[in-house]
Amino acid sequence: MGTFRFGLRYWKKYVPLSLLAKLFSLIAIFCDLAIPLVDAAIIDHVLAYDPASPPEGGMLSFLFTGALGEPMTWELFCNLALILTGLFLTRIVFLYLKNVTFQWCGLRMECTLREETYRKLLELDGETVSRYNMGELLTTMNRDTIIFKEMYSRILMNLFDSVLMIGLSIFTLASMDLRLLILPLAIAPFFVVALCFYLTRSRRLFRAIREGYSAINLDVQENIDAVRIVRSFAAEEKELEKFDRCNRNVFDLSVKEVRLSAKFNSIFMGFQQIGYVGTVIVAVLLVLSGNILLGSLTAATTYVTKIISHITQISRSCFMMQNQLVSGGRLKKFLTEESAVPDYPSALVASRRPHIKLEDVSLTIGEKQVLKHITLDMPYGKRVGVMGGTGSGKSALLKLLSRTFDISAGHITLDGEELSAYPLEAVRAEYGYVFQDVFLFSNTVDANIAFARPEDCSREEVEEAAKIAQADRFIQKLAEGYETIVGERGIGLSGGQKQRISIARALIKDAPVLILDDASSALDMATEKRVLASLKAQCPDRTVLIAAHRVSSVMDCDEILYLRDGEIVERGTAEELIQKNGAFAAVWRLQTSDGQLDDSSYGKGEL
Repeated sequence: MGTFRFGLRYWKKYVPLSLLAKLFSLIAIFCDLAIPLVDAAIIDHVLAYDPASPPEGGMLSFLFTGALGEPMTWELFCNLALILTGLFLTRIVFLYLKNVTFQWCGLRMECTLREETYRKLLELDGETVSRYNMGELLTTMNRDTIIFKEMYSRILMNLFDSVLMIGLSIFTLASMDLRLLILPLAIAPFFVVALCFYLTRSRRLFRAIREGYSAINLDVQENIDAVRIVRSFAAEEKELEKFDRCNRNVFDLSVKEVRLSAKFNSIFMGFQQIGYVGTVIVAVLLVLSGNILLGSLTAATTYVTKIISHITQISRSCFMMQNQLVSGGRLKKFLTEESAVPDYPSALVASRRPHIKLEDVSLTIGEKQVLKHITLDMPYGKRVGVMGGTGSGKSALLKLLSRTFDISAGHITLDGEELSAYPLEAVRAEYGYVFQDVFLFSNTVDANIAFARPEDCSREEVEEAAKIAQADRFIQKLAEGYETIVGERGIGLSGGQKQRISIARALIKDAPVLILDDASSALDMATEKRVLASLKAQCPDRTVLIAAHRVSSVMDCDEILYLRDGEIVERGTAEELIQKNGAFAAVWRLQTSDGQLDDSSYGKGEL
């Protein structure tokens, strides 16, 4: 029931239209129920009328007072035929209105659910999102939203129609003769037991099928991202076998679901036939004994057929609901996730010249302490370099500044206020971030660079940012220049080219703080030197933080931090650290042949 109530939060805004659809459905049902009675009247008052024993009573007896014509006349037949035609047409019109109304509500709910899941994906912190694999996320955001909305837009409407039709049909049969209900009531307990067993097994199957589709989505996504690795290792056959196992698993589970559905459909059809044939026998006996008329026999069999067919529809709807509840459960789990980095409403706005301080900051992720007792003062305009071995905490330190993670201890202040007191949007607006793992969208080079300001960024600004990032020359050589589609993740560009486009994208944001997280790792030393010199010349006042493995990236910084196991073990300018002859000096000597960084010619052609 928790999943059902969760869905109602999104369906409740469509309740008025849903009620209107139910009104349309009610009118259509009344027309549907009246049609067998008119058919019975044609038989009893026109075709098989006996003047010696005229029909008495009946739900439509008010029609045969002479207003529609005398019995066994063309006038009466034509009038009843017109009524029958009117009922048919009215039923069709209101069924159309019902279907259009509730399907529109369903599509709107689906759209809302998809928007909510996408918004939640953007709101959640990276650590929380990482608990979901890509295949599961894609299944949740697409397949689950479609399946879950069907429960409210289609299944609940079908259940409403079926329950109403069954109730009114039973009432109509009871008004003819209570003995016509003997068979339907007798088989009802057996039907309920079979249905309960059926639903229990189907839910387990649907859960397994959903997990199978998630595995397929994950496998496809991984191979799209890693297509070059797969080819370089000649692992196509291995990956095909892996995909075939996932695909075969879904196939086998789907076959089990089909067999289960076919088995119980056969059982339900058996109940339907028993009820129909039994009721026909009972009705014939009642006609022969003079308890009901011949027309009532045809109407009774029609109503029994409707009762059993709608009971079957209820069983099918309940069967489908098991799949929808599984999808709804996954949606509920994802949409009710709480971010580990909460966003608190606040009117605080950071300045364009932020002063950032870290005081005794520590960070623990899971059970691992990533950073320990970090203290750093960064007035606006300071250039800070961060070095250290792999896993020393360089990237984690930079991510703390934009609240990608929240600190475990200590304080981070922005212009004297706690960082957590600012809205996340205000905090992240302060930074132009260049990630080590560059991601480019499947769009033009121009659109990728202008990503932060797609509406008000001019081509001149894009080209200027590209020149500062030393990207303009190679972009001009591309097939369509700045209008070249770079492909998903920048396929077709080298690592260094993608990094320079990423730097240009960060510059376009025009944020007061520029963070370069190993952003020149794919550049040769000469190109890196030009990029850093251009950044210093064109952005002299910005605060810059550079995390790097190469000493050439941080030599010009005002202060360099050297991290080991999340702690600052050395700090100072490049000259001071070299004189200390510690860890930084060891790396500096390792990366230089004679104590000098000779890059006068290396990479000269890479422009």
